[in-house]
Amino acid sequence: MEDCLFCKIAAGEVPSNKLYEDDRLLAFYDIDPQAPVHFLVIPKQHIASAAALTEADAELLGHVFATIASLCAKLGCEGGYRVVTNVGVDGGQSVPHLHFHVLAKRSLAWPPG
Repeated sequence: MEDCLFCKIAAGEVPSNKLYEDDRLLAFYDIDPQAPVHFLVIPKQHIASAAALTEADAELLGHVFATIASLCAKLGCEGGYRVVTNVGVDGGQSVPHLHFHVLAKRSLAWPPG
C-alpha cells in the first residue's frame, strides 16, 4: 500500500531498528517502548488489521507466533511476555497495517489500560 508507514519500513524506504527479517516478516524495536523489551512484528504483505485475516492466513500467523517465541527466547524473556494486536481506531490501532506488539521484562498488569 502506497501510503502505509509499515509497508515503507518493510521495503526499506523508512529506517527501523531491525531485530529480525525474512521473506515474509520484519521485526523491529518500537520507537516509543512501553517495556524494557518492546518490538513489533509485521507481515511484509499489507494486511490492514486482524479483522482482515482469513483462514488462508493461518500459515502466516503460525510463522508470526513461532518467530515471536524464538525472538523472545533469544532476548531472555523467560519470565513471560505479552503479544498485542490492536484493531481499528477504537481498539487503539494507529497504523493500518497488521502488527503485533511484543512486550517483556517487566510486570504487565491485567486488564491493560
